[in-house]
Amino acid sequence: MKKVLTLFILLLGLSLAGAACGGGGPSKSIRVTINDFAFSPNTFKVPAGEQISFSASNNGAVQHDFIIMNLGHDVQGQFKEEDKANVYWKKEFIEPGGSVTDTFTAPGEPGEYQVICGIAGHFQAGMIGKLVVVAPSP
Repeated sequence: MKKVLTLFILLLGLSLAGAACGGGGPSKSIRVTINDFAFSPNTFKVPAGEQISFSASNNGAVQHDFIIMNLGHDVQGQFKEEDKANVYWKKEFIEPGGSVTDTFTAPGEPGEYQVICGIAGHFQAGMIGKLVVVAPSP
């Protein structure tokens, strides 16, 4: 009986870890906590072309952005002026201790889209994530 309980707890833990890492199906909701300098979680899976609700809480000490780049246009080194033309969607100026909500339409093309904070130095400090867009279920 003890072995069965241990196995159950282990499997439950692995299942929860997979869900937290985006291992589950796509969601029409993104909920992110922003810290200095990271997104938690940092991977989001959404269905292509669907309306997505977005909420972010900034638990950090400085202002942050949440920027989704266009497919195939990853920022290299730092977010520059020329990168702005390749932004798919953004929520700027999320204040320390603050939270925001919004909605956007997920990209129609499945793939992996880079997520960054565009404030100077934040990308270099590790504020990077990934939006995984998958074909919607039939």
